[in-house]
Amino acid sequence: MDAVLPAVAEELLKEVKKSYQENLRITDELLLGLKFVFGPSALHALDLVDQLSVTHVTCPSGRTLFQVLGSSGKSYICYSSCHYCSCPAFAFSVLRKNDSLLCKHILAVYLSQAMKACQELTISNQQMSQMLLSKDDEK
Repeated sequence: MDAVLPAVAEELLKEVKKSYQENLRITDELLLGLKFVFGPSALHALDLVDQLSVTHVTCPSGRTLFQVLGSSGKSYICYSSCHYCSCPAFAFSVLRKNDSLLCKHILAVYLSQAMKACQELTISNQQMSQMLLSKDDEK
């Protein structure tokens, strides 16, 4: 993770990754920790990971992003490097109200990486530009 989360959240995500690498599962204690630190977003994020809704998109120029298919069927762009998501919940709960560390989509990105459940997609530079421009048009 390039951007910095609070130390407790960083450590918890490291423990999730370690647990999954060693046992191919997340312990009940870690699940409780996720619920405590991330609130209701934790369960929703884990559901997104189970559904393989996270795709790591890269292009030859080196640009990279994550595309998360939300539970509503809408796709959101996430940047783990700066903890940003294009969803309305991120703008409201994380940025405006400051009552959440992350939205469920960004948390799903971190969890899918830890659990190696992230799909990979390489697209052309032009496709990446079009993807980003079309997301800007939706705002």
